[in-house]
Amino acid sequence: MPAGRAEQIAAVLPKGVLFAPPAQPPAGQARVPQAEWLLTSAWPYQGRTATGSAAVHYAAGHDRLIRPMILADGFGYGPSDVPGLWHHLNTPYPPHQQRLLDQLLSQGIDVVLLGFGARHTHIQANAGVAATCIRRAISERSGNAPLIVGGLGMGGLVTRYALAEMENRREDHQTATYLSYDTPHNGAWIPLILQQLAHFAQAFSPAEPGQAALIASPAAQQLLWAWVGSARYSGPVATSSPLRTEFLEDLRRVGWFPVRPRKLGVANGAADGTGRNVPPDHLVFEWSELGGLVGATVRTQPERGLNRHVGGMRAVPMWAGKSYTSDVPPFDGVPGGTLPLYGTLADKLGAPIAGRYRSACFVPSVSAVALQYDPLDWPIDLYTDITSLSPEQSQLDDYHCDSHNSEHGQVTGVLADWILGQLGK
Repeated sequence: MPAGRAEQIAAVLPKGVLFAPPAQPPAGQARVPQAEWLLTSAWPYQGRTATGSAAVHYAAGHDRLIRPMILADGFGYGPSDVPGLWHHLNTPYPPHQQRLLDQLLSQGIDVVLLGFGARHTHIQANAGVAATCIRRAISERSGNAPLIVGGLGMGGLVTRYALAEMENRREDHQTATYLSYDTPHNGAWIPLILQQLAHFAQAFSPAEPGQAALIASPAAQQLLWAWVGSARYSGPVATSSPLRTEFLEDLRRVGWFPVRPRKLGVANGAADGTGRNVPPDHLVFEWSELGGLVGATVRTQPERGLNRHVGGMRAVPMWAGKSYTSDVPPFDGVPGGTLPLYGTLADKLGAPIAGRYRSACFVPSVSAVALQYDPLDWPIDLYTDITSLSPEQSQLDDYHCDSHNSEHGQVTGVLADWILGQLGK
């Protein structure tokens, strides 16, 4: 290998943890919480005890907790940005530029925003932090109004597990309503070629945390329907991490869903089976540097089939290879909450990309509304018209989808109005 080649390659590869959601930029003066809690998990997991924190915002006219609503942070790397979570959930939405959290506070609902010291750790570990937060809210509440507990994205899975585990332990969580916001109840999707590119980049930049730190994390392995552990991985992807199967077994052990609360959920994806214009098996971008010595080809996920080409990467003379998948559904364009996964990486590499390919589905609608199907095999049409289904086909008591496929976790008028209506009952 020519002297310095590895360093040259590392210099043109993207830096930082890939696919970690960016910190929320300040959107005006942050609302100062009336209280902040430092939290330690109610139970250890695999010998370790997770930590977290919560920001407590009293409702209009309250000087203490009276009607608490706990909302947990979602998927990401490192500690939660709790002020950023406030800004995200309280961003004005059209057509009247209203703000979800402000309206909850005006309805007399006290908002407790729950963050985690390590969002990327095991869901079971952070569920212990959520249980401690629930206990704290009960102990500091004035009166006996039942709690509302839920979360954004993976935060909905964390609180789902926490409530179910508390019931399994015969502990009274005093929660009447569970609310998930675009939560991947049956799994989420990050394109396999992008996962492999993250591992490829980290191989040449082994700093900690590396580019693949989020993809390799326990949370990602538990969350993602399809997961690969290296840039050269070839084989089954739906069950390739034992952490996902173990997590699903743990969920079943504690009851799958909590029984006592009314279970509500919203999905950023459309309900009528309309996907996005991201066709399967299409070239997304080509990237090349150092005179062609290093580069990558990225394609959208093909529609199942055997040994379907999804792209490749090269770093001459150390690395050259193509990636193939078998029997993987074409998740990229299906109805669901989206993330700019392809676009973010293309921008980091400086590769041109057409607008239609910038975003891909992250949480399919069929997952966010918790339709009843095997979360490992996914024997379901990803373009299912949810509006035609009977309510019994969801494991939630009620749910609502967006009018179009919006970005994962985005607060939209359709979803905010439905939540406010449900919680106001």
